[in-house]
Amino acid sequence: MSPASFTDRMPRLSPREREILTLLVEGQSNTEIAAQLYLSLNTIKTHVRSILNKFGVDTRLQVAVLAVRKGLV
Repeated sequence: MSPASFTDRMPRLSPREREILTLLVEGQSNTEIAAQLYLSLNTIKTHVRSILNKFGVDTRLQVAVLAVRKGLV
């Protein structure tokens, strides 16, 4: 994905997805995020999968790098 196309199509994240993205960028695992937010592990997995899909990437590392580069966190 080129930088221009990403900027043009900045993903819209829910407030909860933004919260999870921030924790993901900090390097927290799904289990740690679930415990911190008092949510089930399956709920966190669903949110992470949604975030990855919205960014059009396959890994947590890719989404973390994009989020930091674009100033989302």
